[in-house]
Formats: sequence, structure tokens, C-alpha cells
Amino acid sequence: MAGLTTFSLIWIIFSLTEAVCAYRFPSHHLHRRDTAWTALGCWTDGVGGTRTLSAASYTDTVNMTVESCVSFCSTGSNAYVYAGVEYAQECYCGNYFSSGATNVSLSDCDMACTGNTGEFCGAGNRLDIFWSGAQPPPPPILVPSVGNWSLLGCYNDSATRALPYGTGVTGSVTVESCTTACYNTGYPLAGMEYADECYCGLTVENNSGPTPNTDCDMTCAGNSSEYCGGPNRLSMYNYTQAITIAPIVNPSNPSTVSPVTSGLTGNWTYGGCYVDNTNGRVLGNEFDSSTMTVEACIANCAGQSFTIAAIEYSTQCFCGDYLINGATKGAESDCNMACGGNATEACGGPNRVSVYSSNGNITLLPVPVVQNTNLPGQWVYEGCLAEPYTGARIFQYENEWTTNNTVDACLNQCAAFGYPVAGLEYGVQCFCGDVSDITTGGGTYVSDSQCNIACSGDPLHLCGGLSRLSAYYWNGTMNTWNTPANTGYYEFFIGGLVVPLIATVGINNKVTFLEKHGTSEYNNSTGAYELDLSLVDNYQLAWREMHVQSDVFCSGSIVLPDKGGRQINIGGWSLSSTFGVRLYTPDGSAGVNGTNDWEENVNELTLQRGRWYPTAMMMPNGSILVVGGESGSNASPQPSLEILPKPPGGDTVITLDYLQQDGPQQPLPIPIGYYNEARVLDPVTFDTVTVLPNMPGAVNNFLAGRTYPMEGSAVLLPQYAPYTDPIEILICGGSTIGAAIALDNCISIAPEVPNATWTLERMPSKRVMPCITTLPDGTYLILNGAHQGVAGFGLATDPNLSAILYDPAQPIGQRFSILNNTIVARLYHSEATLLPDGRVLVSGSDPQTYYPNGSFVYPEEMRIEVYIPPYLNQGFRQPEFTITETDWALGGQYSITVNLFQGTTSGMRVSLVAASSSTHGNVMSGGRILFPAFSCSGNTCTITAPPNAYVSPPGWHQLFILDGPTPSHSAWVRIGGDPGQLGNWPDYPDFTTPGV
Repeated sequence: MAGLTTFSLIWIIFSLTEAVCAYRFPSHHLHRRDTAWTALGCWTDGVGGTRTLSAASYTDTVNMTVESCVSFCSTGSNAYVYAGVEYAQECYCGNYFSSGATNVSLSDCDMACTGNTGEFCGAGNRLDIFWSGAQPPPPPILVPSVGNWSLLGCYNDSATRALPYGTGVTGSVTVESCTTACYNTGYPLAGMEYADECYCGLTVENNSGPTPNTDCDMTCAGNSSEYCGGPNRLSMYNYTQAITIAPIVNPSNPSTVSPVTSGLTGNWTYGGCYVDNTNGRVLGNEFDSSTMTVEACIANCAGQSFTIAAIEYSTQCFCGDYLINGATKGAESDCNMACGGNATEACGGPNRVSVYSSNGNITLLPVPVVQNTNLPGQWVYEGCLAEPYTGARIFQYENEWTTNNTVDACLNQCAAFGYPVAGLEYGVQCFCGDVSDITTGGGTYVSDSQCNIACSGDPLHLCGGLSRLSAYYWNGTMNTWNTPANTGYYEFFIGGLVVPLIATVGINNKVTFLEKHGTSEYNNSTGAYELDLSLVDNYQLAWREMHVQSDVFCSGSIVLPDKGGRQINIGGWSLSSTFGVRLYTPDGSAGVNGTNDWEENVNELTLQRGRWYPTAMMMPNGSILVVGGESGSNASPQPSLEILPKPPGGDTVITLDYLQQDGPQQPLPIPIGYYNEARVLDPVTFDTVTVLPNMPGAVNNFLAGRTYPMEGSAVLLPQYAPYTDPIEILICGGSTIGAAIALDNCISIAPEVPNATWTLERMPSKRVMPCITTLPDGTYLILNGAHQGVAGFGLATDPNLSAILYDPAQPIGQRFSILNNTIVARLYHSEATLLPDGRVLVSGSDPQTYYPNGSFVYPEEMRIEVYIPPYLNQGFRQPEFTITETDWALGGQYSITVNLFQGTTSGMRVSLVAASSSTHGNVMSGGRILFPAFSCSGNTCTITAPPNAYVSPPGWHQLFILDGPTPSHSAWVRIGGDPGQLGNWPDYPDFTTPGV
């Protein structure tokens, strides 16, 4: 038989702990107590090609931390006011911010430091900046004069230099050292560029002219109080007196330097002097050192497995496997600058590189072009898109592929995650987004010539430029998000007594709520209450006080298949609570209070392991599977499972090694999902049968997670008689490490099929901590949660107030409909559960998010709402039916009498929705819905129960009939009896045993 013939399924989300402490996220703060340095937030870098902090810098690919960077920027000669960490491994210092730098969201700085994963170290073109507390010295200036040298202004420069003669200086570049070097070589014009370059000339050449002085905004490498040009900009000075020294045609004195032609390591040989920057850099992977030598550059490139090394301007080393951008050979005499670390070796010159090869081959590639043909899918080239000069990026989602960025790879990545716009920038960056982002982000299209940087993985094609995107659009509709006229609506239902953590609809058609007991915000809370749905118009009568004896904070619940439909709750907050096993037998009726209460006795009935954040499910044999959690609040993990009732013998707990590596937080059996991994287990031995592919995450972060604290939600997709189709799982939402940007996609898989793969569908909005409710028509209501953050107290922001509908009967890419909005934020500890009349009860939210003054950002939410789905908002009368037999054997046939008001039985459907508990976005029944076979004669219909316990594990179900789109009120039926004899367990006088 196809379908899950050997496995029962639930999405188990193992909880690491209550996210306050259990999962350690990187921080943007300095972790030193003996310092006055403080965090200033996340700032843009590289705007217009200019570093925000342009004084001292260093890179550490292994041990970079915020503390080490601050120490570097505050020690000895590096006594700067600001320190900034970028791209996980880079440190920059300075006394001033460059023009154009802007403060952006902390979420933009989302890369953990290479030396401390508990700290953030910026991101691509994003700096986490820290301030010493000292006032910066006077701001740098364009020095108006130095002796007889006078400032002409800021001049543009390019590949064909305005001043043709580059020269070395004594010490680091300053206005004084550069003008002195030009005077000593007989030149009346001196120009400083890019903080540490000095050029001389007799006249201003190649049509160079003045630009705004603000373009020269990089401080001199040797004096941070002076400006020394900028990217392609010269601080230009003129000597106002006669110079009696004859100009030295080649200031670098080529007679004293020469290429290295012998004694090199391995098979490295000199390949010649080549022209750089005619059409852009001819090599990438730059490494600079003031003590550069040919041997050092070769060692650097060989260590990265490159076959070509090139040295330029005395101190710059570049690596690659070929020369790009239409590189051509230049005159050997042009490579005339001595290496910074060896005055006898030639290390290129201005826009000239001394090239060495490990294999004797130097491949020259042509000038790259726009790739506008042979594109994958329905992609088309749109043009060169300029990023705004200030502010955030146009597109939020960025991949940084330093060695393998190609147009095809970027377009395929964006398409795979449902983004219809792709942009490639700076050769190495791939961005994904929507057309609307361009207008919102202030993007403008410019000449294609401004997108002039080759792709890092394809030197024949262009991947944008400096703050320029090669933009591509999907020519067609990638996502159809339906916007129906009938969206349904939220409605206030009743005021609550507490903030519920778990909501369960009992077989008495009342809703039980469990909340923190002992750790509740309310000293008089009893931890448990029951809501009579028939009395919601009378607040005083609607609620019945119940009691638990221990703290159920972050426990798990399911409904048992025994005669009484008991609810079991397991685990809890700390100490004996974590071992807790609590049982409640629903009683009473509409308008009539029951008298039963929660029963527990830790001295008689306990789990074998203490578990905070466990998950529970019914097994096909009628036993209860309990998985995961921690041994207590913020304590050691419990990467294990156990069975209730406890099997005979000693300790029967089974350790799951794979949960030890990924954390046992409320996972997903069987298949079992944890973080971004999943596998199928044997339901008898619990051995792994199949390891499934890792779950896709975010378009720019494959390490995004789906289980606590990243917290998505999962359900089973509908099963239809004769149950021969493979079963499918749907998982929606989640979040990312670091910036904690919520995921905007759902993924699904048929875990039993050979070579199963995940299918990804993009949602209309981002969502972490969603709740999914299975509706009787086989659709799924997705609601609650946030656009940013993770599960835990104070760890999420920007509530997602919209509801959406997922219809698996529609084609992939067309299954989402945008429904209505609420005004109530539902974050951590919220619930959504199906009511017997087809509405969805929405409750809870326990974010504990406060402003510094103690007032709340989002309240502890006691208001209870209902969502009226579209099928109840059409003005149709709900169908009705009567049933006499409600205890069904597997494969049996049972009759109902129906009364339809719109259609006939030929268009009627029958569904069975498994009883469930809702907590933390987790539906502890898998959200199972079955559409059984039935036949009708007149208004009498005969339903065939599911054939076996693998299709339908033993349990209670809400039986609905649907008249066209409109569901009836439900009736409870039990399917498959109580094969585990749970109704006779536990055998203690202080526990109710309703029988099997």
C-alpha cells in the first residue's frame, strides 16, 4: 500500500529551551567590561567606493572579534575614535565617517565574527561600528597649501592617468610626503589618490578636470587629518615657483629593479608586464602589504591554489587563473616600481602588473559583456540599476559569492526561492527581490557602461559594478497570490483570564487552556481553565477554573484514544515539573460545567527523563511517543525518546545521536525534523530508515532553521481514500541565525517516495512562529507570528497581522490566498485551533517585550479571537447531519443522515480532522485530515473508516460534511479504538481511568 504504510507522522519541534537562554545568538555588543567603547550600530560601507572608516585596517580570517578590533584601533599609533568590523573578518579604524555612510538596521549586520560566533562582525558592505567615547579630533581637510605647493582641487582620474608618473614616498603617503617626492623628481604637479597613492606630472593629462572637493574624501594613510584623494579622484597640487631639478622621466628608476627570473618556488616563472585598469582590474583577490615581495605574492596566491600572481604599485598582490577585462601586454619598462619589501625587485607600476605563472600559461580573456542570451527559465536582462547613494540596499537578500558568482547561478537561486528580480553587483554579489523593491528602494536605471565588473565565477560576463546592479526580470508570473473578494475576517470572541500556552478542543466541545503555573504573571493563576463555547456571551459563566499541581510552562499535549478522550500533558518548566504527566477527562456539556480536573502525582506517574519543551504523538500501536526537550530550564538537552505507558523492564529511553548535534528542541516524528534536517524512522525500532535532504531555508542563508527557536510550523497534507498516494508534509515559516529574518516560504515533501526532494513555495509575507490550522475543506489557515526574530521572550519584532490560506488542491505556485488582518499581535506562545463549528479560535501571545522604561512593546495577550474563514462568510446555511455510531473500527462502515441546503449529496464531501493541541506553532497531531470514501442513498450516507492505523493512528476526530464549500458543525468519532489500553492506565486510585 502506498502512503505512510509503515510510519505514523507528526511534526515534532524539539525545544532547545525557552529561547531566553537556550539558544545563544550573536550579539552586536562589546563583551569587555573594562572599556569605555560602546556600540553605535550597523553602518553602510563602500558607498561610492569609499570606506566609511579609511585609516588603519587589518584582516583575520580565523580570530577576528570585536574586542581584537577595538584593541587594534586603540593601541599605540592606531589611537582612533572609531572601530568597525565587517564581513566577519575585517577590522577598520578611523576618526571620521566618510560622506554617504548611513546608519541602517542592525539586522543588516548579520555575520558572526570568525573568532567568536557569539558576536556579530558586520556583513558585506556593512560595519558594526564602536566608539571610544572620546571626541574626534578636528575633521580632515584638503590642505590648502604646503610650502610653495597650492591646492588646485579635487580632479577626476581614470585608467588613463591624469598624472602619469607614480612614485614612492618616504614613509606613508601624506600631502607633505607626496609633494616632496614630486619636487625631488622634478615635477610641478602632485596628486594623492585612494589614501596611499602618489602621482606626479608636468601637465594634467587625458582631459582630467576638477570635480567637487567632497569627492576627495579619503584620509591620508600617513595623516588622518588630511585628505588624500578618493576612488578615481586626485587631491591635485601645483608648485607655484620654478623647479630647477630636471624631471626624472621614470621616477622609479628601472635600472635598479628587475623581475625575478630565477629561484622561485616550484614551477613559477615570470610572464611579463601587463596593463591594468584599461577596462577594469585584470585580476582580483587582492592582498596588500607594505613589505610586499614577488616571493610573498606568489606564496599568497599559491596558498589559495591560484596559478597566476601579479604585483602592482609596489605593495599590491593579485591572484587568479587568467587575466580578464581584455588585458594586454605593456612595455617591460613600465613595470618599474620597486617592491615594498625588496628594492631590487620590480613590483609593477601605476596600472601595470608584473605577472607570474605557476604553469607557464597566461590566458587572456576578452572584455566581459552583458549576458542577455541563453538565460535560464524565463529570465530577461533589464538593464544596469543604480543603488541609491545613501540608505539601505534596494534588495534585502544578498549572497556573497567571492569566487563563483555567475549570472546563471544568481538567476537560478532567485527563481528557486520565488523572487522575480535578480541583481548582480560588484562581481561577487547576487541579490534577489521584487520589482516593487526598486521603487521603494529608490533605484534608477543608468547606462549599461556603468555595470562594468566581471563576474567572480565567469570572467566573460558582467556582474554589475560599483553600487550598480546588472538587473534581470522573470518574464511572466512567478507567484500567484490570490486576493479573493471573500477573505473571511477576525472577530473578538471573549476576554481571557490568563495568557494561554496550550489550547485543546475536548470531545465535550469545550476548550481547555493551560498556562504557566508558578511562573505566571498572575499570582492567583491556577494554571488551567476551560471555556464553554456556548456561554461566550456571558464572561462570568463561560470560564471554569481548573488546577494543575506543577508548572506546565512549555510542555506538550495530545488527546488520547481512550473512551473518555482524555487530554495528556507531559513535561514542564523545572525540577519535578519536567517529569510531569498530567491527565484530564473532559466532562460536562454545553452550558453545564463539568467537575473533572487535571490529575497528576509525580510520586506515582512520571516520565523517565525530565523534559522541558518535549513533543508527543500517538503511535499506530496505541502507545504515546515522547521526544526531545531539555532536562530543565536552560539545562542539558534530552536528545532522546521514550514511550508511555513505560514498557516493562528498566530504563527504556532511546538516545538519538543526531539530535545531540542539532539540538533536541521540540522536533518533528515520524519522519522526524530537527533544525533544517529530517529523517524517517522505523516505528518499532526507531532506527533511521531514510535520511531526507536538508530543508531549504532562506534564499541567502541555507542554514536557516524550521524548529525551535527558528520555529516554523508543520502539518500533514490531506489524505484521500483509497489512501494510495504518498503522504506529504507541509512546513511553513522559520527564521535565520544572526539577523533572524523570518522565512517567507513553505516547503513540502513526500518522504516515502524514492529520492524525495523538497518543493518550495514562496509565501506572500515572512513569518516566524506561525500557527497552522487544518480546516475541514482540506485547506490550511496560516496566521500569527512575526516578520523578524525567533521564539523566546523579547526575541521577535514586527508582528505579522495577516492571515493567509493554503490550498493544496491548486497548482504549485498558486496555492496562497491573502485573507484578512487583525489588530492583535500574536507572537511567542500563541495558538490557533479548529472549533466544532468550523471557526478557528486564536489565542495567546506571551512575548515579554518591554521598553527600557518597563512599558511593554507587545502586551501579554489575554484577548481571544476567532477567525471566520471564507467558507462561513458566504451567507450559506451550514449543512447538518445526525450520527448514532461514534466508535469506529478500522475499515468499518457507518451511517449518517444528512440535510443539505445548497447542493446535493453528489457534490458533498466528508472529512475527518484529528483531535489536536496547539502550542508554539506546533499542531500535536500533525494536523491530520482524511477524506474517507462514502456513498449515499437519498439523505442516508455510509462512510468507510480508514483501513489501518498507519493511515489513521488511533484517536478522536471531528467528522464534518461539506455542502459545496460550506462545512457542517462537527461530531466527534473515535477511530481504531484504544489498542494500547490507555483507558486502563495508570492503575492508581487517584487517576480516572475511563476504559478502552
